[in-house]
Amino acid sequence: MFAVIWKTAAVLVGMAALYVAFVALMQDRMLFPRWAVTGQGLPLRDDAEHLRLDLPGGDVLAGLRLPARLPGGDERAVLLGFGGNAWHAHALAMHLCELFPARDVVAFHYRGYGPSTGRPSAAALNADALAIYDELRARRPDQPIVGVGLSIGAGPAAYLAARRDVAGLILVTPFDTLEALARTHFPYLPVRTFLRHEMDVEGDLSRFDGPVATIAAEFDTIVPPARTQALRQAVRRPVFDAVIAGTGHNEIYHRSDYVAAMREALAALDADPAHMERPRAETGGAVSDCGPSS
Repeated sequence: MFAVIWKTAAVLVGMAALYVAFVALMQDRMLFPRWAVTGQGLPLRDDAEHLRLDLPGGDVLAGLRLPARLPGGDERAVLLGFGGNAWHAHALAMHLCELFPARDVVAFHYRGYGPSTGRPSAAALNADALAIYDELRARRPDQPIVGVGLSIGAGPAAYLAARRDVAGLILVTPFDTLEALARTHFPYLPVRTFLRHEMDVEGDLSRFDGPVATIAAEFDTIVPPARTQALRQAVRRPVFDAVIAGTGHNEIYHRSDYVAAMREALAALDADPAHMERPRAETGGAVSDCGPSS
């Protein structure tokens, strides 16, 4: 009898160990699903500027700058986008351009994504955010920079804001820490033991004095509301917060109330006294064509 119990226990322990090992080995693929990226080959405007950033160690980041389609874009803060873990940089740039036609938009492929070389990791994304910022600042030293982080992009956006002079942040479906998020999805696993990547968005935001806008999805199962709520507690200067009702993590971008919330978020950044500029905010009206020039 005892022999059967011990054998059964040994089998269960072995299966659990195999599952933990599988999750540990697959974490890079789950966090950075380069295979799932869509948007490659999107037609770009004729005035799109392709950017290249050579990193120490030999890796190269490829990016894109879309100039504002309305007058005065170079006098307003440029929007530096950090996409979700399956976003193509071209798709992200076009998305932000459609939302904010009066703004210059910059987006880079994450390391190891698309034409960018190397291997993606949390540390790489964070370090690259600083390198991209420094390059933009060198090119246009007087133009303020607003970070826009979507999902996992909240990590490098907040990391940047804690270490550089950023005019403000817009975070969409953000989380507090990558470890806490992993614990939510894998509550019975020793996450701290096997997780090789960390993003402490909560800690970075606690060091940022500038204005922050947050937008979440009511029925988000990828970044549950508890993780976004924990993040809100760390924001030192909240200027806008919205929850898009009746939608999930990936569906939020197709909602008209999301579009309205994004424009309200940028307007709130512009209106905050801590903001580095006082432009005329884009709070409504028709969206300019951000597709390829005819």
